[in-house]
Amino acid sequence: MNARVGLIVPSSNTVAEVDFYRRLPTRATLHTARMYLDEVTPEDEAVMLDEHLPGAVRDLATAHPDVVVFACTSAGALRGNTAEEELVGRIASGTGARAISVAAAVRKAIATRGARRVAVVTPYVESVNQRIRASLEEDGVEVTAADGMGIVANGHIGAVEPEQIVEFACRKRHGRADLLFISCTNFRALEARERIEQQLRVPVVTSNHAALDAVLEFLAHAEECDQAAPRAQSRPAGFAS
Repeated sequence: MNARVGLIVPSSNTVAEVDFYRRLPTRATLHTARMYLDEVTPEDEAVMLDEHLPGAVRDLATAHPDVVVFACTSAGALRGNTAEEELVGRIASGTGARAISVAAAVRKAIATRGARRVAVVTPYVESVNQRIRASLEEDGVEVTAADGMGIVANGHIGAVEPEQIVEFACRKRHGRADLLFISCTNFRALEARERIEQQLRVPVVTSNHAALDAVLEFLAHAEECDQAAPRAQSRPAGFAS
């Protein structure tokens, strides 16, 4: 099947699109809508959700995507997991597509790996880290540590090199953790992921890694349904399914 993948990102995000179009299968195309955001703080993200997300959803709907990713981990976690579910429902209703939130995709990736104790690394300030911690703990995960780089400007987050992420993540102590989660869709953590896993010898999940896995799972399921449909239509009358 030829699938359209929608991506809703903060306007200052320069990483998520790159990670996606480098790794999506050739049968999928990427279509992006942006929400104004300059600084990553709870206050600015609240404005982004309330004032700029509705327009992004409206605009993206005109591209008729098959699946849409809300690609801001911290904003997804901002108001709790129940509010995130409601946000995903609004995006699905507004676009007519399957909707995926990165924060929820991360929690699913952690659960799939059976991790109960998770260390967190982010580029964020502490007030944003607290939202990420709360989102994970709401799912019953023990957060053993949440270390942030203290960066506020989203443009500066996108400029952090993978080597700096490797150094920062490996410098912290994660001895009690079953898994390391590196948050932020505007952080080049997917490029650093394998090196960090090799050095720390624990599984590493990143925001874009988890979101891509969720999209690829959707695409694989949709392709299976497409392949099964002609066979079902060609069955003789009275053939039981």
